[in-house]
Amino acid sequence: MLKKLLVISLIALSLVGCSNLSPTQRGAVGGAAVGALAGQLIGGNTKGTLIGAAVGGLAGAAIGHSRQ
Repeated sequence: MLKKLLVISLIALSLVGCSNLSPTQRGAVGGAAVGALAGQLIGGNTKGTLIGAAVGGLAGAAIGHSRQ
């Protein structure tokens, strides 16, 4: 439980520093974070986390780019 709280806190703190990024970059960062979390929850291993981060990052970048 403490490990999960620490990871969530670190992710939240890292996203705070993203205030001066372009919409595409913000979308990629947010998508990668959500994708990694979903990949870990679904797959329960490192491979699932990495695949989720990659897919989420690409999807987030595409969404952010379309908003630009």
